[in-house]
Amino acid sequence: MGRPMCYRCFWPQALCWCGSIVPMPTRTRFVFLMHPEEFKHTKAATGRLTHLCLADSVIHMGIEFDAHEAVQALIRDPANYPVVLYPARDAVDLSRTELPAPDLGGRRLTVFLLDATWRLARRMWKASPSLQQLPKVMFSGAAPSRYVIKTQPEPGCLSTLEATHELLLALDRRGLDRYARPEQLLDLFRRMQDLQLRFAEESHRLGRRRHTPRPKRADGVAAPVPGPKRRRIFPRAASAPAGEG
Repeated sequence: MGRPMCYRCFWPQALCWCGSIVPMPTRTRFVFLMHPEEFKHTKAATGRLTHLCLADSVIHMGIEFDAHEAVQALIRDPANYPVVLYPARDAVDLSRTELPAPDLGGRRLTVFLLDATWRLARRMWKASPSLQQLPKVMFSGAAPSRYVIKTQPEPGCLSTLEATHELLLALDRRGLDRYARPEQLLDLFRRMQDLQLRFAEESHRLGRRRHTPRPKRADGVAAPVPGPKRRRIFPRAASAPAGEG
């Protein structure tokens, strides 16, 4: 029998984070679009923890969202001003400029974030033209990723939690929101990683292996694993952080 789980944070009950989280209200509505793989297999995913920290947020799972009723209802709702956080050449940099007031028109800013690895996020993006048609936002000058248990594919790439933190900082500076508890997200991120590192150290001490060792060459060096050339995440003309896992 497996360990009892908390079905809010999806961690074992003995390690549940919920008791240490104070949901924070925001003027902005955050909509996390979670890839199924992020839910099923990613133990260090940050999207769900970020959602638990934000009272005005929701999670929708899927890959293609053009036919997703709840997502499309949010996009069509005349009371919302929907945007997507995504690195694109035509994105509005909230660190340098404000969203035009006439565009907002008193509507509620509703931010969609793709919660997946960068490889899977690209697939979600391509599969959802309705998201591509939304105004895009980004921020610049963010701190380097604090992820120590994952390697980001290039500078500027952040976890979903870090991207949300940076976006809230930018919205707060522009007077579009009030970021009342900026320490909570980063503290939770640090504690989650500290726990993962302790697990890894314990596994190493007990001689457990998470992955099969790579074959070695005659000189004893692990042979490189061939793979396709990685595509750039951010356009060369822009350096806009966005979220992953």
